Amino acid sequence: MTVNRTCDGLRRRDLLRAGALGVGGLSLSGYLRMADAAQVNQAAAAQAAIFVELPGGPSHIDTFDLKPEAPEEIRGTFQPIATNVPGIQISEHLPKLAGCADKFAILRGVSHTLAAHDLGQEYINTGSRPLASLEYPGYGSVLSRERPSEADIPSHVAIPRASQGAGFLGIRYAPLSTNSAPRFGQPYRVRGLSLTGDLTVEQVSRRQSLLEQLDGRMAGLRRNSQLIEGLDQFGQQAHSMITSPRARKAFDISEEPSSFASQFGETPFGQSCLLAIRLVESGVRFVTVQLGGWDTHQDNFTRLKTQLLPTLDAGLAGLFTGLEQRGLLSSTAVMVSGEFGRTPKINQRSAEGGRDHYPRCMCMLMAGGGVRGGQVVGASDATASGPAHEAITPDDVAASLYHNLGIDPATEYHTETGRPITLVRDGRVIEGLFG
Repeated sequence: MTVNRTCDGLRRRDLLRAGALGVGGLSLSGYLRMADAAQVNQAAAAQAAIFVELPGGPSHIDTFDLKPEAPEEIRGTFQPIATNVPGIQISEHLPKLAGCADKFAILRGVSHTLAAHDLGQEYINTGSRPLASLEYPGYGSVLSRERPSEADIPSHVAIPRASQGAGFLGIRYAPLSTNSAPRFGQPYRVRGLSLTGDLTVEQVSRRQSLLEQLDGRMAGLRRNSQLIEGLDQFGQQAHSMITSPRARKAFDISEEPSSFASQFGETPFGQSCLLAIRLVESGVRFVTVQLGGWDTHQDNFTRLKTQLLPTLDAGLAGLFTGLEQRGLLSSTAVMVSGEFGRTPKINQRSAEGGRDHYPRCMCMLMAGGGVRGGQVVGASDATASGPAHEAITPDDVAASLYHNLGIDPATEYHTETGRPITLVRDGRVIEGLFG
């Protein structure tokens, strides 16, 4: 299992995950049993969503909001290039995304005040400022509750994981984390969905039949125990997924013709974007894809130029183009974001310098569903230090994503103790993003 590290150190969620998976690993049914034990519309333009999460915080001024007229200590070494949309320019190291800019909208001048990785990620992933007394659910968990997939397909899949869990909704709405990314040219199996060794579907079915017979003898006990009911429920769900040809086929990216798969590149991220399309096509409602490594306090330009941007460029361009080729872009909302931007002024922590945490100004991408591609919404000032006009907030972005999915951002949920919680309390749908 790969563990995310940033300048803040080992994340608390990774410690918990490592502890849980360290004892022999978790099968799907084990994961679902733990989930229950832990916490015993309108027509939408988009029916599913893909969230590309960029942990670490990518530099907005070196990617989608360059300032070539700014002083040298701010503008850096990258040059802007034209996209296929007149008047829109992005980084020279994103040529493939420049060629499909008509398929996505760039949000500039997004702003908040949380400069720590965990806090920023929770804010971006929920649209609500973090509270010590409450953990809000991530987007995928909300969609899993509002519009669950069929029984033999998981509602939310995270490749390899998601920063935000189900929060107060309960772990039953948490994502199924693959804990690995697919590799180019290699078979891909997810623990708990793949039949390994000599185990066959028929053997699994016989075991399930035996369990059902035993369950019948425990009917009286089950009626008096929510935990037993939950174990039965999630055992059935695990069995449905394991024995489902549709679920196992969805994860098999080797079935894709090379003519389609080649546009994603050979990196694990590119292959994850390919897998995300297959999962949505198979009925998964929400897919999280992670590409980390953006915490560029040092050697910012070398790391972006040689590693991060080429990987992002190929995978993300493949995602936008592939969704359109499959006829899925109009029904799949896409959001791309890190937790914050980077400081406009270059630091001197290394020979070439780097950029530090900077939540006051950042960029995001949105696409699919009712989002109108080929436009820039919002703006930053002359040095990308802050919004040029009214800021776009993470709350606004969340409200817009839910709106695109046909979920009212003002929906009220209740915690296990009955506390009423508004899904997005302060956000409003971003004007001009749709239509």
